[in-house]
Amino acid sequence: MKVVFIGDIVGSVGRKAVKEMLPIIKKKWSPDFIIANGENAAAGRGITKQIAKDLFEQGIHGITMGNHTWDNKDIFDFIDEESRMVRPANFPEGTPGRGAAVLKSEGKELAIINLQGRTFLPPLDCPFAKAEVLVKQITKKTKHILVDFHAEATSEKIAMGWHLDGKVSAVVGTHTHVQSHDERILPLGTAYITDVGMVGPRDGILGMERSAVLQKFRTQLPVRFNVDEGKWHFHAVFIELHPQSGLSQRIELIRSYEDQFIME
Repeated sequence: MKVVFIGDIVGSVGRKAVKEMLPIIKKKWSPDFIIANGENAAAGRGITKQIAKDLFEQGIHGITMGNHTWDNKDIFDFIDEESRMVRPANFPEGTPGRGAAVLKSEGKELAIINLQGRTFLPPLDCPFAKAEVLVKQITKKTKHILVDFHAEATSEKIAMGWHLDGKVSAVVGTHTHVQSHDERILPLGTAYITDVGMVGPRDGILGMERSAVLQKFRTQLPVRFNVDEGKWHFHAVFIELHPQSGLSQRIELIRSYEDQFIME
Protein backbone atom coordinates (compact mmCIF):
# COMPACT_ATOMS: atom_id res chain seq x y z
CA MET A 1 0.00 0.00 0.00
CA LYS A 2 1.28 3.45 -0.94
CA VAL A 3 0.57 6.56 1.12
CA VAL A 4 1.48 10.21 0.62
CA PHE A 5 1.20 12.51 3.62
CA ILE A 6 1.23 16.25 2.90
CA GLY A 7 2.52 18.68 5.54
CA ASP A 8 0.59 21.62 7.01
CA ILE A 9 -1.25 23.45 4.22
CA VAL A 10 -0.95 27.20 4.92
CA GLY A 11 -3.46 29.63 3.41
CA SER A 12 -4.37 30.25 -0.21
CA VAL A 13 -0.76 29.87 -1.39
CA GLY A 14 -0.63 26.43 0.21
CA ARG A 15 -3.93 25.44 -1.36
CA LYS A 16 -2.63 26.58 -4.76
CA ALA A 17 0.47 24.43 -4.29
CA VAL A 18 -1.64 21.38 -3.44
CA LYS A 19 -3.80 21.90 -6.52
CA GLU A 20 -0.73 22.12 -8.77
CA MET A 21 1.20 19.29 -7.16
CA LEU A 22 -1.49 16.64 -6.71
CA PRO A 23 -1.55 15.56 -10.40
CA ILE A 24 2.24 15.16 -10.26
CA ILE A 25 2.07 13.26 -6.97
CA LYS A 26 -0.54 10.90 -8.38
CA LYS A 27 1.43 10.28 -11.56
CA LYS A 28 4.81 9.66 -9.92
CA TRP A 29 3.89 7.77 -6.75
CA SER A 30 0.43 6.32 -7.55
CA PRO A 31 -0.66 6.52 -3.91
CA ASP A 32 -3.58 4.51 -2.63
CA PHE A 33 -4.18 7.21 -0.02
CA ILE A 34 -3.30 10.89 0.18
CA ILE A 35 -3.56 12.49 3.62
CA ALA A 36 -2.94 16.16 4.43
CA ASN A 37 -2.78 18.32 7.52
CA GLY A 38 -5.30 21.13 7.05
CA GLU A 39 -5.27 23.05 10.32
CA ASN A 40 -3.77 26.18 8.70
CA ALA A 41 -5.61 25.93 5.38
CA ALA A 42 -7.96 28.89 5.95
CA ALA A 43 -5.74 31.99 6.04
CA GLY A 44 -3.40 30.18 8.39
CA ARG A 45 -6.08 29.60 11.02
CA GLY A 46 -8.28 26.53 10.90
CA ILE A 47 -10.28 25.22 7.96
CA THR A 48 -13.67 25.84 6.37
CA LYS A 49 -16.23 23.45 4.96
CA GLN A 50 -15.61 24.71 1.41
CA ILE A 51 -11.85 24.33 1.68
CA ALA A 52 -12.23 20.78 3.01
CA LYS A 53 -14.66 20.01 0.18
CA ASP A 54 -12.21 21.34 -2.40
CA LEU A 55 -9.34 19.25 -0.99
CA PHE A 56 -11.43 16.09 -1.03
CA GLU A 57 -12.58 16.76 -4.60
CA GLN A 58 -8.95 17.16 -5.68
CA GLY A 59 -8.19 13.66 -4.45
CA ILE A 60 -7.20 13.95 -0.79
CA HIS A 61 -8.66 11.04 1.17
CA GLY A 62 -8.25 12.33 4.72
CA ILE A 63 -7.49 15.56 6.60
CA THR A 64 -5.77 15.83 9.97
CA MET A 65 -5.80 18.90 12.20
CA GLY A 66 -4.00 20.30 15.26
CA ASN A 67 -3.93 23.17 17.76
CA HIS A 68 -5.65 25.54 15.29
CA THR A 69 -8.60 23.19 14.81
CA TRP A 70 -11.15 25.61 16.31
CA ASP A 71 -9.77 28.90 14.94
CA ASN A 72 -12.40 29.09 12.20
CA LYS A 73 -15.92 28.80 13.62
CA ASP A 74 -17.16 27.27 10.36
CA ILE A 75 -15.73 23.95 11.50
CA PHE A 76 -18.46 23.47 14.10
CA ASP A 77 -21.00 23.25 11.27
CA PHE A 78 -19.48 20.17 9.67
CA ILE A 79 -16.80 18.41 11.72
CA ASP A 80 -19.21 15.94 13.34
CA GLU A 81 -20.55 14.85 9.95
CA GLU A 82 -17.24 14.75 8.06
CA SER A 83 -15.93 11.24 8.66
CA ARG A 84 -12.73 11.87 6.65
CA MET A 85 -11.45 14.59 8.99
CA VAL A 86 -9.80 13.97 12.34
CA ARG A 87 -8.79 16.38 15.10
CA PRO A 88 -6.41 15.58 18.00
CA ALA A 89 -7.81 12.56 19.79
CA ASN A 90 -6.51 13.73 23.16
CA PHE A 91 -8.80 16.76 23.25
CA PRO A 92 -11.17 16.46 26.27
CA GLU A 93 -14.13 14.08 26.15
CA GLY A 94 -17.16 15.66 24.51
CA THR A 95 -15.14 17.73 22.04
CA PRO A 96 -16.78 17.84 18.57
CA GLY A 97 -15.36 15.64 15.85
CA ARG A 98 -13.31 12.45 16.05
CA GLY A 99 -9.69 11.65 16.77
CA ALA A 100 -9.40 8.65 14.47
CA ALA A 101 -10.98 7.33 11.29
CA VAL A 102 -10.70 4.36 8.96
CA LEU A 103 -10.54 5.48 5.34
CA LYS A 104 -11.42 3.25 2.39
CA SER A 105 -10.21 3.46 -1.20
CA GLU A 106 -10.63 0.86 -3.94
CA GLY A 107 -10.89 -2.06 -1.52
CA LYS A 108 -8.06 -0.90 0.76
CA GLU A 109 -8.23 0.56 4.25
CA LEU A 110 -6.02 3.01 6.13
CA ALA A 111 -6.67 4.25 9.64
CA ILE A 112 -5.55 7.75 10.57
CA ILE A 113 -5.03 8.97 14.13
CA ASN A 114 -4.43 12.60 15.11
CA LEU A 115 -2.69 13.44 18.41
CA GLN A 116 -1.39 16.71 19.86
CA GLY A 117 1.71 17.14 21.98
CA ARG A 118 1.74 18.87 25.38
CA THR A 119 5.22 20.39 25.48
CA PHE A 120 5.03 24.15 24.69
CA LEU A 121 1.37 23.66 23.70
CA PRO A 122 -1.90 23.84 25.71
CA PRO A 123 -2.31 21.03 28.28
CA LEU A 124 -4.39 18.15 26.96
CA ASP A 125 -4.94 14.52 27.88
CA CYS A 126 -1.85 12.33 27.61
CA PRO A 127 -1.19 11.62 23.90
CA PHE A 128 0.85 8.51 24.73
CA ALA A 129 -1.94 6.90 26.75
CA LYS A 130 -4.54 7.91 24.17
CA ALA A 131 -2.42 6.43 21.39
CA GLU A 132 -2.27 3.06 23.16
CA VAL A 133 -6.04 2.94 23.60
CA LEU A 134 -6.80 3.87 20.00
CA VAL A 135 -4.21 1.55 18.48
CA LYS A 136 -5.59 -1.43 20.41
CA GLN A 137 -9.08 -0.62 19.15
CA ILE A 138 -8.15 0.07 15.54
CA THR A 139 -5.79 -2.91 15.14
CA LYS A 140 -8.88 -5.11 15.35
CA LYS A 141 -10.08 -3.48 12.11
CA THR A 142 -6.86 -2.85 10.18
CA LYS A 143 -3.10 -3.03 10.64
CA HIS A 144 -2.51 -0.06 8.36
CA ILE A 145 -2.40 2.88 10.78
CA LEU A 146 -0.88 6.32 10.22
CA VAL A 147 -0.44 8.70 13.17
CA ASP A 148 -0.11 12.46 12.70
CA PHE A 149 1.54 13.71 15.90
CA HIS A 150 1.03 17.48 15.93
CA ALA A 151 3.63 18.66 18.42
CA GLU A 152 6.20 21.38 19.07
CA ALA A 153 9.04 19.58 20.82
CA THR A 154 11.23 17.29 18.75
CA SER A 155 11.91 15.16 21.82
CA GLU A 156 8.20 14.53 22.33
CA LYS A 157 7.78 13.56 18.68
CA ILE A 158 10.76 11.19 18.74
CA ALA A 159 9.43 9.66 21.95
CA MET A 160 6.09 8.98 20.26
CA GLY A 161 7.87 7.30 17.37
CA TRP A 162 9.60 4.88 19.74
CA HIS A 163 6.41 4.48 21.79
CA LEU A 164 4.51 3.24 18.75
CA ASP A 165 7.31 1.41 16.90
CA GLY A 166 5.96 -1.89 15.61
CA LYS A 167 2.40 -0.97 16.62
CA VAL A 168 1.50 1.36 13.75
CA SER A 169 2.55 1.84 10.14
CA ALA A 170 3.89 5.36 10.52
CA VAL A 171 4.29 8.27 12.91
CA VAL A 172 4.62 11.58 11.07
CA GLY A 173 5.23 14.86 12.87
CA THR A 174 3.51 18.13 11.97
CA HIS A 175 3.17 21.65 13.40
CA THR A 176 6.67 23.16 13.20
CA HIS A 177 6.44 23.73 9.41
CA VAL A 178 10.10 22.85 8.72
CA GLN A 179 10.80 19.51 7.07
CA SER A 180 13.27 17.46 9.08
CA HIS A 181 15.77 15.09 7.47
CA ASP A 182 15.49 12.22 9.96
CA GLU A 183 13.08 10.04 8.01
CA ARG A 184 13.69 6.37 8.76
CA ILE A 185 12.13 2.99 9.36
CA LEU A 186 12.41 2.25 13.08
CA PRO A 187 13.68 -1.21 14.14
CA LEU A 188 10.23 -2.78 14.54
CA GLY A 189 8.92 -1.45 11.23
CA THR A 190 7.27 1.91 11.86
CA ALA A 191 8.10 4.75 9.45
CA TYR A 192 9.03 7.94 11.27
CA ILE A 193 9.81 11.60 10.58
CA THR A 194 9.96 14.42 13.14
CA ASP A 195 8.25 16.95 10.87
CA VAL A 196 6.89 16.61 7.35
CA GLY A 197 7.16 20.36 6.75
CA MET A 198 4.64 22.78 5.30
CA VAL A 199 2.93 23.67 2.04
CA GLY A 200 2.67 27.39 1.45
CA PRO A 201 4.65 30.64 1.08
CA ARG A 202 8.34 29.80 0.94
CA ASP A 203 9.68 33.31 1.61
CA GLY A 204 7.66 33.97 4.74
CA ILE A 205 8.53 32.78 8.24
CA LEU A 206 6.73 29.48 8.73
CA GLY A 207 4.26 30.78 6.15
CA MET A 208 3.63 34.13 7.86
CA GLU A 209 4.66 37.60 6.62
CA ARG A 210 8.28 38.25 7.55
CA SER A 211 7.83 41.86 8.71
CA ALA A 212 5.30 40.99 11.41
CA VAL A 213 7.31 38.06 12.74
CA LEU A 214 10.51 40.10 12.79
CA GLN A 215 8.72 42.92 14.63
CA LYS A 216 7.56 40.45 17.25
CA PHE A 217 11.06 39.12 17.81
CA ARG A 218 12.61 42.60 17.86
CA THR A 219 10.09 44.30 20.14
CA GLN A 220 8.12 41.56 21.95
CA LEU A 221 5.02 43.71 21.35
CA PRO A 222 1.69 42.15 20.30
CA VAL A 223 1.59 41.63 16.54
CA ARG A 224 -1.02 40.11 14.25
CA PHE A 225 0.42 37.47 11.93
CA ASN A 226 -0.96 37.16 8.39
CA VAL A 227 -0.17 34.52 5.79
CA ASP A 228 2.51 35.63 3.36
CA GLU A 229 2.00 35.77 -0.41
CA GLY A 230 4.34 34.86 -3.23
CA LYS A 231 5.72 31.56 -4.48
CA TRP A 232 5.16 28.30 -2.69
CA HIS A 233 7.12 25.36 -1.46
CA PHE A 234 5.64 21.90 -0.99
CA HIS A 235 6.67 19.26 1.54
CA ALA A 236 5.33 15.74 1.97
CA VAL A 237 6.45 12.16 2.50
CA PHE A 238 5.84 8.99 0.53
CA ILE A 239 5.46 5.81 2.60
CA GLU A 240 5.09 2.26 1.32
CA LEU A 241 3.42 -0.26 3.60
CA HIS A 242 3.50 -4.05 3.61
CA PRO A 243 0.05 -5.29 2.51
CA GLN A 244 -0.24 -7.92 5.25
CA SER A 245 1.72 -6.70 8.28
CA GLY A 246 0.93 -3.01 7.80
CA LEU A 247 4.50 -2.13 8.69
CA SER A 248 6.56 0.22 6.56
CA GLN A 249 8.99 -0.80 3.86
CA ARG A 250 10.02 2.64 2.62
CA ILE A 251 9.79 6.33 3.48
CA GLU A 252 10.89 9.07 1.11
CA LEU A 253 10.90 12.86 1.38
CA ILE A 254 9.00 14.95 -1.16
CA ARG A 255 10.18 18.55 -1.54
CA SER A 256 9.24 20.84 -4.42
CA TYR A 257 9.35 24.57 -5.19
CA GLU A 258 7.14 26.64 -7.46
CA ASP A 259 8.68 27.14 -10.92
CA GLN A 260 11.61 24.93 -9.92
CA PHE A 261 10.26 21.44 -9.45
CA ILE A 262 11.13 18.76 -11.97
CA MET A 263 9.81 15.23 -11.57
CA GLU A 264 10.01 12.18 -13.77
